[in-house]
Amino acid sequence: MAWPTKPSATMQVPRRAEPYATAAMKARWTADVLPKYATRLGALMPILHDVQHAYRHVPYQAQLEIAEFLGISPADVLDTVSFYDEFTIEERGVMTIGVCHSIACEQCTCSSTKLLERARERLGIAAGETSDDGRFTLLAMDCLGSCDTAPVALFNETLHEQLTVEKLDKLIDQAQAGAQADTKHGTPGGHH
Repeated sequence: MAWPTKPSATMQVPRRAEPYATAAMKARWTADVLPKYATRLGALMPILHDVQHAYRHVPYQAQLEIAEFLGISPADVLDTVSFYDEFTIEERGVMTIGVCHSIACEQCTCSSTKLLERARERLGIAAGETSDDGRFTLLAMDCLGSCDTAPVALFNETLHEQLTVEKLDKLIDQAQAGAQADTKHGTPGGHH
């Protein structure tokens, strides 16, 4: 049996005209981030967080720009982006809803499976998908570190604890109302 290979050495990274790592970002990283770390590699995680927050993903072009800025291998950047759940190469929705599906959240009266299924029904997308309008991404996440308040879910970066289907419905209602308000005011929501 032969292992299939990818022509990674000859693959082209899709590029847009303007850089993801803007001059303002690089200036901020140089002034605020780099001085906190003994090595430039140490600054990788906060820089990736900055890019993820700004664009809702860390595209390959941005990874190359970050590698060049830090003077590290692009493979180090890709390894980090692909290892951690909070980073993604595919653009996420304006609102990312992450339902914890650890054992503690699953064993509660209102299991994480029930919550995930309800979110799927309400949003019309499966875990790992983004709505066609780009407003919502639904994720099944590994432990969020709040087992004593299970079941839990993240709405962007806000943790909601001791969830029930009813509480989840209210949170989704609020998120959808916020998305509607953004649309009415012409705010695409998300990109800085």
